[in-house]
Amino acid sequence: MQREVNKVKVVVLGAGIIGVSSAWFLREAGFDVTVVDRQPEAALETTFANGGQISVSQSEPWASPGAPLKVMKWLWRDDSPLLFRPRADPRQWAWGLQFLRECMPGRTEHNIVQMVNLGLYSRATLQALRNATGIQYDESTAGILQVYFDRESYEAAADACQLMRQYDCIRDPISAERAIELEPALAHLKDHLVGATWADTDESGDARAFTQKLAQHAAARGVEFRFNHCIRGLNAEGGEITGVRVRCADGKEDTLVADAYVVCLGSYSPLLTAPVGLYLPVYPAKGYSATLSVDGHEGAPSMSITDDAVKMVYTRLGNRIRIAGTAELNGYNTELNTVRCEALTKRYFELFPDSADPNSVQYWSGLRPSTPSNVPIIGRSRIGKLFINTGHGTLGWTEGPGSGRALADIIAGKKPELEFDFLGA
Repeated sequence: MQREVNKVKVVVLGAGIIGVSSAWFLREAGFDVTVVDRQPEAALETTFANGGQISVSQSEPWASPGAPLKVMKWLWRDDSPLLFRPRADPRQWAWGLQFLRECMPGRTEHNIVQMVNLGLYSRATLQALRNATGIQYDESTAGILQVYFDRESYEAAADACQLMRQYDCIRDPISAERAIELEPALAHLKDHLVGATWADTDESGDARAFTQKLAQHAAARGVEFRFNHCIRGLNAEGGEITGVRVRCADGKEDTLVADAYVVCLGSYSPLLTAPVGLYLPVYPAKGYSATLSVDGHEGAPSMSITDDAVKMVYTRLGNRIRIAGTAELNGYNTELNTVRCEALTKRYFELFPDSADPNSVQYWSGLRPSTPSNVPIIGRSRIGKLFINTGHGTLGWTEGPGSGRALADIIAGKKPELEFDFLGA
């Protein structure tokens, strides 16, 4: 930036984990920061009730050589891990064609490297933030288990572990017996469990709690949060952004003017940037979660588990269990599909019967901002003063703190401390 940093005003659009992390690090760098969000507080959309995993070890893109066949097999099944609802939406079809391109072997390997590099950097950033702020968010550093109930999947996972190790991401294949030692709640499944993989450096925790507390710390350090402000559009002139139009909490229209604008609006990011001529290959993939109370019950897992057979995660968050999974390409529809909701709790209680109160269930759905490659878009756009931090898909919690830190470095004119294909680099 041309001026002294402490005189440069930055407007961050969006107050999820990505936007709040960006705001925190921008303020730490000395910028004058304002965050704008339509909700009454931080982390009430995609960050609200996600799976809770900080899962660098699962930085494997959906787009892979075997993905098209799997998608065809799951097509139209309401309880499938990935559900594609074709719509008369050119953006959906364009995204799908780009997804097929990313399934090429060379592209898949490149994307894994990008995701792992960002994930490792972000996890270290989260740990440093936790130590610096003392924020508590039902965090666990016990690692993540991924369990397998058929031999073919387990052997494929063991091969994937070798691949991930090449990129300094440690995830080890372990026996069923060892998995039960780590997580005794699996003991009654010993006759069905073939094996597991264990990433002992991965973590878990409540992303919403962390984000809201980080927002409080940021506000205490001078970040201004304008909640209940609906973002209406960007003004552009002469090849750069000149303001962002908002509808304020009192219903009045206003235009915010800054030296830099950061788009952290998840799946809604391309809807904001398209009118000013910037196409972002981001499309919503609706995910579901169920949260249950485990008070008064025994047998719930104490660590985070990924169930490979159904692509679901079960994460312990204090006295709650969070069950999350599935991806539904159905535009911006946020309605709860009963079949997909009940599939979450049905599977959980099959594995861990009587371990939680079924009457306490709270279902939720959120739109994950997914790129065809699963690699997020971070950096300086070709439009003056406009920066992008979006497209993190299922890994927003895993990659969010590091993305915010890297974006702040870019705006400050510094080179981020990781190898990544940043926008505009």
